[in-house]
Amino acid sequence: EVQLVESGGGLVQVGGSLRLSCAASGFTFDDYAIGWFRQAPGKEREGVSFISNSDDTPYYADSVKGRFTISSDNAKNTVYLRMNSLKPEDTAVYYCAAVEWSWYGTTWPPRDYDYWGQGTQVTVSS
Repeated sequence: EVQLVESGGGLVQVGGSLRLSCAASGFTFDDYAIGWFRQAPGKEREGVSFISNSDDTPYYADSVKGRFTISSDNAKNTVYLRMNSLKPEDTAVYYCAAVEWSWYGTTWPPRDYDYWGQGTQVTVSS
């Protein structure tokens, strides 16, 4: 059974930090890329960050560049998203998703992804 389980969300003040985790199981982790997405109330789901084993370059949305860092621990089949200098506009449900991937570059459209986690709430209070 394929599972993606997010954890690490919570309530944090402006300027604070959180680290989200995405634990994957049920598929060959090395053959997939992981994307982090978020969805705020009334807004479309948007891509935040992306990492793959086929490309050494992590990718970030412009809105989070310089504040968020994605990393992967292949031994644990887990991807992390370190979020620093959090802003109220970062408030959303954060999802990780997996897409079978063996290329350079990235893909942002949510429809391209094969598996999704259940999401974890991040709330940044001002």
